[in-house]
Amino acid sequence: MTYSPPPGQRPDVADASVGQLMSNISQDLSTLMRQELELAKAEVKAEAKQAGKGAGMLGGAGFGGYMVALFLSIALWWALANAMDQGWAALIVAGVWAVIAAVLYVMGRSRMRRVDPVPERTVDSLKQMPDQMRRTT
Repeated sequence: MTYSPPPGQRPDVADASVGQLMSNISQDLSTLMRQELELAKAEVKAEAKQAGKGAGMLGGAGFGGYMVALFLSIALWWALANAMDQGWAALIVAGVWAVIAAVLYVMGRSRMRRVDPVPERTVDSLKQMPDQMRRTT
């Protein structure tokens, strides 16, 4: 059994063998790797929770916006129907929505291509460790 000094104190390694020192280093690196994995899990979980809450709120706002757009579209259709045939008025309103949908699609696709789902801090800290340490866990 190895001696673990209290936190903040250095261990006395004068009487320790090279094997014991290597064992201690291996244990410490294994602990570090487990902690890095836990950090990655915690980062992803926290971000997913925030994203879930935000998505719920955006979903509610989207439904509200949909209802507003629906009733404004009906009002525009009726207003145009006073000046022309109802069929043409409905076609004009549908055409406006087709243009809006196409623009939103192009913009959304462009933004989705820029998404990077990698936890940056964890990746950076793992890159700093030697390859041998990655194989210990």
